[in-house]
Amino acid sequence: MQAALAISRLIDGLNQRIGRSFAWLLVAAILVSTVNAIVRKVFNVSSNAWLELQWMLFSAVFLFCAPWTLMLKEHIRIDIVNLALPRRVQLWIELLGHILFLMPFALLTLYYAVPFFLRSYAVNEQSLSAGGLAQWPAKGLVVIGFFLLALQGVSEIIKQIAIMRGVIEDDSQSGGLAASTEAEAERLLQQAKADGLT
Repeated sequence: MQAALAISRLIDGLNQRIGRSFAWLLVAAILVSTVNAIVRKVFNVSSNAWLELQWMLFSAVFLFCAPWTLMLKEHIRIDIVNLALPRRVQLWIELLGHILFLMPFALLTLYYAVPFFLRSYAVNEQSLSAGGLAQWPAKGLVVIGFFLLALQGVSEIIKQIAIMRGVIEDDSQSGGLAASTEAEAERLLQQAKADGLT
């Protein structure tokens, strides 16, 4: 189990570094969008390449940050149902969800995305819009993104089994970053009330 947990830590570290780095592309997408809008309104000039660059940057953020989001347990859950169940049932739901839903989805997407990308790359597929960008890099993003998501799925399965066996501590009760942010907001609100600011 310790060897599997070491692999899990490597995957977590990789996806955390990638997620933190690629999250900054959101700023680039906003800047490209802003400049494109200003140029279009002020100079009446538009470029399909700039428009396509915007969605490619956003796609990279979404695809490369999804594994990091999964690692932080910030993905969407139906907590109102989940929290009503005993912790042991929650752990089984989490494990089976990763095995039966996440992994097949990620692997099936990879199965179809790899030849989709390779065909596009082989013919140097270009945009159908005049002045647009090459399309194969965007299709390559899908392959890399879902590969990283599948890796993170493996890491989450390893950690879930380790938690269920009592090998590592169950830290999921903290609820991830959203719960800690809400707790901090509540603390600040109580402090403001105590100081007579509200």
